[in-house]
Formats: sequence, structure tokens, C-alpha cells
Amino acid sequence: QVQLVESGGGLVQPGGSLRLSCAASGSIFTIYNMGWYRQAPGKQRELVAAITSEGSTNYADSVKGRFTISRDNAKNTVYLQMNSLKPEDTAVYYCNAIIVHSDGRSGGDYWGQGTQVTVSS
Repeated sequence: QVQLVESGGGLVQPGGSLRLSCAASGSIFTIYNMGWYRQAPGKQRELVAAITSEGSTNYADSVKGRFTISRDNAKNTVYLQMNSLKPEDTAVYYCNAIIVHSDGRSGGDYWGQGTQVTVSS
């Protein structure tokens, strides 16, 4: 019914930048909060950044000042601009969205398939 498709991951050197995108498609009436999470090997999944439908944002302390989350409501898309990347940012990044279906009554908490970000020289 609903699908989240991520793009933009890859290999980058320390200090470099990447921009992740996540587009939601399918039976969508509206999208509430959208966010990015990450999971490094041997660690739990953690919140990186989140944004409400009105544009309010919050960030993990480890990425404040380096990462910026934004969204385009007309395109049902959320972005994560990552600057000054560090080796410890290496992880699989997942997008998440709280979506109300087109019927206006049902909905759910949806996840993308994940995209690998590797920061290494």
C-alpha cells in the first residue's frame, strides 16, 4: 500500500558530504512525522533526526550542527544533508514516516529498506 524508497548513500571520505533522500508513494492521505534512523554493526538503531509536518526538527546530539533534515510535502519526500562526516557516522540509514492512508482512517508506521553510508579514507 505504501512504500518508502531511499537513495543517496555511498562511500565518502572523512569531512565529506552526502545527501540522502526518501520518497513515500502509494495510498497516502497525509504524512505526519518523518525521520532518519541509523544502525551501525553491533549497535541498536538510533534516531538521527526527525521533522514534523509543520517543519519542526530535532537532532541527535552527535549530529547537531553537521546534519540537516528537511522535507518537501508536495513530493512526500524527506532529505538528510550530512556534512563534515566522521567515521563514526558509518551505518545503515533508514527513513521512517507516520502515514495516514487515502481512506483517511487507517495508517501506519513505515520504514525504508535502508541505505549504507560508509565514511572512510
